[in-house]
Amino acid sequence: MLLLGIAILLIQIEIPGFTGSTVAVDELLLRSDLEEARIRPLESIVIQLQAFGVIENPDGENRRVRLQLGGAEFKLDAPDTGWLSKPFRFQGEEDIPFYEPETAGIASILLGRASNEFVLQDSVLYTAPDKPGKYSISATRDGKTAGITIKVDPRAPSNKKKATTSFGSEKLPKDIYRRLAEHYAPLVAQETWFQPKADFITRFDYDGDWRGDNNWDSLDQGTSQAYVYYTTVETETHCFLIYNFFHPRDYSDKCIGGTCHENDNEGLILTIRKDGSEYGDLQVMETLAHNNVYSYRRDKGVGNNVHNIDGELELYDGSHPVVFIESGGHGVYGSRGSQSRFSLTDDSFGAGTGVTYVFKGTAERPPRTDARLVGYELLSIYHHWWMKAQGEGGGKGTMFDAYYSYSPLGGRPTAAFNQLAGSFLGRRFGSNKAKPFWGWHDKRTRDKKVLATGQWGLDPAYSVSRNLRMPPPHSLDYIHNPYLKKAKAPRRSTSTESKESQEKTERRTPGRAPASQATSSTLPPLQGDPIAGLARSSAGQSANKGSFFFFGEIDDVAILRIRGSDVTAEVVRGGPVITKMAMLSGVLPTRGPTRNVEVRKGLGRGSVELLEKPNQGNGYTAVIRVRDDKAGSDQYRIQLTWEE
Repeated sequence: MLLLGIAILLIQIEIPGFTGSTVAVDELLLRSDLEEARIRPLESIVIQLQAFGVIENPDGENRRVRLQLGGAEFKLDAPDTGWLSKPFRFQGEEDIPFYEPETAGIASILLGRASNEFVLQDSVLYTAPDKPGKYSISATRDGKTAGITIKVDPRAPSNKKKATTSFGSEKLPKDIYRRLAEHYAPLVAQETWFQPKADFITRFDYDGDWRGDNNWDSLDQGTSQAYVYYTTVETETHCFLIYNFFHPRDYSDKCIGGTCHENDNEGLILTIRKDGSEYGDLQVMETLAHNNVYSYRRDKGVGNNVHNIDGELELYDGSHPVVFIESGGHGVYGSRGSQSRFSLTDDSFGAGTGVTYVFKGTAERPPRTDARLVGYELLSIYHHWWMKAQGEGGGKGTMFDAYYSYSPLGGRPTAAFNQLAGSFLGRRFGSNKAKPFWGWHDKRTRDKKVLATGQWGLDPAYSVSRNLRMPPPHSLDYIHNPYLKKAKAPRRSTSTESKESQEKTERRTPGRAPASQATSSTLPPLQGDPIAGLARSSAGQSANKGSFFFFGEIDDVAILRIRGSDVTAEVVRGGPVITKMAMLSGVLPTRGPTRNVEVRKGLGRGSVELLEKPNQGNGYTAVIRVRDDKAGSDQYRIQLTWEE
């Protein structure tokens, strides 16, 4: 608070020799942090502005002094000649001291020094283009201009330290939600600053080990390959995708009061309504920035609750949410929020430099501080972090710290383990400041005692229904959530409407059939076991079209039968059919011809065949056969479509 007060005073009062100084600026100079302003293509160099004025000594002689002056406009003197970061306070050794008036009192001197430490931003990071040549940079302030020429030469000594760690192709664990995570994998617009490698997204073990307390110091030798961590939980009506962005440092040009710390991990949660299609309908994105949640919607039916809507959700290439991550502190925001400094339309970072990342299934390295469409790989949070946090794989004790007991509010399910790792182990600057998603909290909902520490990430079905007003149906019962105890939570209404009002809403809400339609069937039972957890929906279907979607595990040979609104599975040979998700949109006609009956396989190593089309002879039943000749079960994604 004292430092904040000093900063406010510096803005409000005029101190001789400082910003807003009564000493006029006589000259500006630009200098680099290297002895010679000569660098290799795509490498970077710090450019610092120095300001000078002239004062009169008591003996009447003029003396040239250095002034504390920031706020200059830096620019490249020609287009396509490199990139400039946003300004920062010079981090190296000063070769010329700043002017302090001999008559100034201790208060003025302290305020002046505080200006230098906590307000002054006099430098930028210049990144060279890949073409050799000489390039000019200028800075302007108070009617004065200074310039410097940088020589870009492939024979120059490299100022870039070579990484000693590298990762090959990842051996991916089986995950039935992997394709969903790939489909919605965000475009990441990552702003870069004066420590760009600390801004590049990467993996926790980027330095080749599972220790958290050496990640700050391993920045130079650690890899800059790009990774994003993810996990998925599912309810009867929704899937929730959680993405985490890991950085080895949270840094600033003024590391005070915990503003810098070892390790950094912030992220987002996507709420996806299951509508019978392969990937569902993305409704909301919530992001985390410095213990505050921000909300961006795609579904206009989502409204304000404890949190307000902070903006509309922007998509890249049809399905990938666009997020902006600030440099240094790495808060995550939607690209159309007021905090964003990235424009997808212009493909530009408004304040300086930045890298954009997209999912490619390959962990690429940014070649420069302003690279575009760098590929990243997805890593499983459950396998890479969660299991290690519980002591499996040797991570406990070196990777995590600050264990705590998860105590959810609202009578919600407790965690799968009694003690959860509250943070990654970190000791440099702020201790244990970076948290995995199950240690996150939102300040507003925690202060209001709406959500407990960890509840936003561990119980997203509940948390999004408290943060925002979600349109029904919105189930709070998990089909899949390995982070919580498996017992289903009691059903709770997410609306304050009366029962009669809810029934009216149910009948008109897309994606949820009326209760009578969802449960009625005049057909006799089919051979085999009914598909467990089958959801029925009319969302996204015209009156004469329908579809059946199956997601689960099949071993050897199995038959799926769809008749009217009933679906069954029969094991011909092998293990049981394990249903992860099944959705029936519409009713397969039980009389008359059915046109364009087609089956598609989206996932699975074996063959999927439409064995019989609906006809009078088989009671208008669609019969699908899955044959998997390899040992063990595999995951299958199957969709049947038809028209009347």
